[in-house]
Amino acid sequence: MSIKFKFSIVAISLSLLVLNACRKYDPAYVSETEEWFSGGAQTFFDETITGFDHIFNGLSPAEELAHEIGDKAFDQTFVTAPAPLNSGLGPIYNNVSCVSCHVNDGRGKPPVNGEALSSMLFRLSIPGVNPHGGPNPVPGFGGQLQPRAIAGKSGEADVVISYSTINGTYGDGTPYVLRQPVYTLSNPYTSLPSDVMLSPRVAPPVFGLGLLEAISEYDIIKYADPSDADGDGISGKANRVWDVMSRSFKLGRFGWKAGQPSLIQQSAGAYNEDMGVTNFIFPMESSFDQPQYDQLNDDVELSDSLLHAVAFYMQTLGVPARRDVDVPEVKEGKRLFNQIQCASCHIARHVTASDMAFPSRSNQKIFPYTDLLLHDMGPGLADNRPEADANGYEWRTPALWGIGLTRKINGHEYFLHDGRARNMTEAILWHGGEAESSKEKFRNLSASERQAVLKFLESL
Repeated sequence: MSIKFKFSIVAISLSLLVLNACRKYDPAYVSETEEWFSGGAQTFFDETITGFDHIFNGLSPAEELAHEIGDKAFDQTFVTAPAPLNSGLGPIYNNVSCVSCHVNDGRGKPPVNGEALSSMLFRLSIPGVNPHGGPNPVPGFGGQLQPRAIAGKSGEADVVISYSTINGTYGDGTPYVLRQPVYTLSNPYTSLPSDVMLSPRVAPPVFGLGLLEAISEYDIIKYADPSDADGDGISGKANRVWDVMSRSFKLGRFGWKAGQPSLIQQSAGAYNEDMGVTNFIFPMESSFDQPQYDQLNDDVELSDSLLHAVAFYMQTLGVPARRDVDVPEVKEGKRLFNQIQCASCHIARHVTASDMAFPSRSNQKIFPYTDLLLHDMGPGLADNRPEADANGYEWRTPALWGIGLTRKINGHEYFLHDGRARNMTEAILWHGGEAESSKEKFRNLSASERQAVLKFLESL
């Protein structure tokens, strides 16, 4: 390399350093380069079927081991007791493993073409609240429908799903068709109350959750505007839910209605309700006080260390990188996404809190496209079932990162809390309530503009 060429490189580098040094620090500044890194340092450039299954960078050997143990436990199938391994399934349950619902760490779907319920469940309650302000369980059924049971026991009920169609048109006259689900409980093992409330839920993705858990409560609450004081039509609010371990109310972050405060409680609840597996957070069988209860005073069926490992596994799953950030159509789609105010709830950027005890997720600039708050989504999406401070019209804004890889990794494009939307377009068209204005603006875009918005979403 010539001396003249070396000098040119040094001069250009010094010029860039001076320019950067002169720019005032702006925490909101986002360069085009940064937009590729949805998960900050925990971003992975993988568009294959393993795109949601990457361990955090920068973990210690002990942390890597804990992640691997949790990964294996996440995949393990539970069986009926007594058994030497993974004993304690049921007596009533929804599925036999974590991965059965969260396939490839991604999202579930409603049953299609005669399939049985697998990655979809139904929450149940009756009017009123439990001692901690949460949903009031149904006598004889609890808080979640469990249609499966071990030998000699009865599942609680079956679910029949049917769909009616809703016809609509875009502003340019192009027709579209949405499908409206109808849920019916059949063959209940005992009679159901007439005022039972039913809420369908497909399994959400589990990657990137540790980064969402690391956003400070202050940085979430600052976007809340429950009385719409600024008059923009968006009135997001926080859910306050019972934290079993601290025996106090905490900010809800996880679940379709932000009903869980932490990943360890989310994991413990899933083991208990979905698989009938007891643990130190939920040591009582989900069938307690029902005919299916085995009356045995068992030790917990999942060890404390394994529960912590599974929670740590989810805390340390990275995020797939953005794709096609520099493509003109994607850039135009992003501009339109912001223009029609989708970004009012799907807030692009957050910075995780400083955490000396968990440096791999500390101070990360991330792009999840969520505010983690509850929003009224209108009567079309309402389940009419409250959950703590969430009413029957409200849902937590889901993160959009990785959504464009759903078909490749999970083999489908069923979206929303119950999977009624068969693609991203239908998901947008179901928005109502606080999102009605944005939905209408999307509906009235030209065909090419709508396509640009979709291309942007596919890039996330």
